[in-house]
Amino acid sequence: MRALVTGAAGFIGSHLVEHLLAGGHTVVGVDDLSTGSPENLPADGFRLVRGTILDRDLVDELVSDVDTVFHMAAAVGAFVIQERTLDSLLTNIHGTENVLAAAVRHDARLLVASTSEIYGKNPKVGLTESDDRLVGSPLMSRWTYSEAKAIDESLTHAYARESGLRAVIVRLFNTVGPRQTGRYGMVIPRLVNQALQGRPLTVFGTGGQVRCFCHVADVVPALVRLVGLDRARGRAVNLGSSEQVSIEELATRIIAMTGSSSGIVRVPYERAYGPGYEDMQRRVPDCARARELIGFEPVHTLDDIIRAVVIEQTRARQVSATVAE
Repeated sequence: MRALVTGAAGFIGSHLVEHLLAGGHTVVGVDDLSTGSPENLPADGFRLVRGTILDRDLVDELVSDVDTVFHMAAAVGAFVIQERTLDSLLTNIHGTENVLAAAVRHDARLLVASTSEIYGKNPKVGLTESDDRLVGSPLMSRWTYSEAKAIDESLTHAYARESGLRAVIVRLFNTVGPRQTGRYGMVIPRLVNQALQGRPLTVFGTGGQVRCFCHVADVVPALVRLVGLDRARGRAVNLGSSEQVSIEELATRIIAMTGSSSGIVRVPYERAYGPGYEDMQRRVPDCARARELIGFEPVHTLDDIIRAVVIEQTRARQVSATVAE
């Protein structure tokens, strides 16, 4: 495989790059480094182009030299979407348009990373790919990420149906693991960081919201298997774990695993994100389609995920302390 990974220096993108290189594939990445970091990437055997997916000519040039594209680049994270709504919309819609058009022109296979945010406030336990979207007002920035990704999916599906694009859409449910930062609102690394610092763990809203977290090491191999699967062409596929946990219970488990003396503080959504913020109370995937297509079955538990993030952050703190000395 000659693969292009957009958003290659990001959390999932960098793990995907490593996985592809380990499989003997040739990989080039593109990233504007707005949220990603070159430190996430291997030093050898890989080429990183610093640029944006909004640059149509650059995207076309890069896609012309590969046979497979993993489109992972996007403006992500609750804080980013809330603070830079316009930039996020433009990146997530027009950037994807550029990638799709180039993949059609050069007959490249394409995987488009989408999100569980597609389902909005739908509280069903076991969301399937055909379930209805239930989102709030488009005037609330909270839902702009969901809206943009829905447009991306519609464009991908239309290109597959009308132009023969060999594309699959993957809806990721709370993928977590080493290299993910809490700086942009990702809950597990943010809470782990607070616990290790002995600060109160800030739980937004009531803490009763239920989520499912999946280890990046379970997700990345599934992406590679799906991109080349003809039966997945033009379809959306959920990838995630079905292990449910409330955010307050998550914070309690993180405190226990780190041995922290921290307590838990509930922060109203309005104080965390500004007026008018909405959230969903439960989001649990049904991954039967992924099991049927590629035998997908996560092997890492939530405790495995928390432990991996704790180990990484502890090591980073030790390195920083050594450098400071």
